[in-house]
Amino acid sequence: MGNMILVLGESGTGKSSSIRNLAPSETFILNVIDKPLPFKGAKSQYVKLEAENNGNYYASDDHNTIIRLITYVNAKRPEITNLIIDDWQYTMANAFMRSAMVKGYEKFSEIGKNAWETIRTLVGTREDLTCFVLTHSDMDANGKAKVKTIGKMLDDKICVEGMFSIVLHSVIVDGHYKFLTQHDASHLAKSPSGMFDSLLIDNDLAKVKQAANNYFNEDIPQWDLHL
Repeated sequence: MGNMILVLGESGTGKSSSIRNLAPSETFILNVIDKPLPFKGAKSQYVKLEAENNGNYYASDDHNTIIRLITYVNAKRPEITNLIIDDWQYTMANAFMRSAMVKGYEKFSEIGKNAWETIRTLVGTREDLTCFVLTHSDMDANGKAKVKTIGKMLDDKICVEGMFSIVLHSVIVDGHYKFLTQHDASHLAKSPSGMFDSLLIDNDLAKVKQAANNYFNEDIPQWDLHL
């Protein structure tokens, strides 16, 4: 399975801008709402995937399309080692709004199932592919942050955050954009002990990936089987 990293936080706290230092030649962005990427040169660096090119950008909020693209990148694009799903929460929010006039709870079950299937598809990707899911946060009844979802299925039955070994929370501290690497009183975050040097790190996915690779790919002692 590939490395899976969840980044959550309020709008405007630097989630999308954290993509800026990843190598475009190794990165594919699934932009759920097709909003402009907030860093210089993004338009020329990320070209829409079409039949006649090997682009590294696609916009869709349809979960089936997103799953097909994850599968395509995983199987057909070995040069891609970074896969971004930006504004993931809108796959759920847009599906809900399209069915807002439909009565009954079945639509919530379908939305929850589709979101779960997307994450499960990421779980099955190749080991050299780092998958970043960027999404908005929300507050629960106790005033603590969580992933913004629709309905209670993902919160009560699955716990999206539990499907990721690394969860970072985007925050602004003294005017600087940062990622929180561990829980505090109100923000959800987690990372393996010793992966990061401090509680707050720069909002830079290239540095996050390097830290994760260094942590998970330490040299494994080789046993002499001829002893």
